[in-house]
Amino acid sequence: MMAKVLLTITESNCRCKYFKKGDQFIVKDLCPSICHELWNTIYPSVYALLNGAELDYGNKRLKCFDAKCPDEGRVCIHGEVVE
Repeated sequence: MMAKVLLTITESNCRCKYFKKGDQFIVKDLCPSICHELWNTIYPSVYALLNGAELDYGNKRLKCFDAKCPDEGRVCIHGEVVE
């Protein structure tokens, strides 16, 4: 079964109003409809998770990550592997 990554917007103060808290996207193999700046920031982690990696998450290694938009951290996102 192919891995999927669930992306959830955990905080949003997006100056373009693209996102609101609670928005979710599923990534299987194609880029979801999110802004390029945020996608460029999270793509390496999404790619790693889609290919079976575990990432540093505090003092643990898990199949998830948290990231912030490069535009002053206006959008926070959580990604995790889902079945």
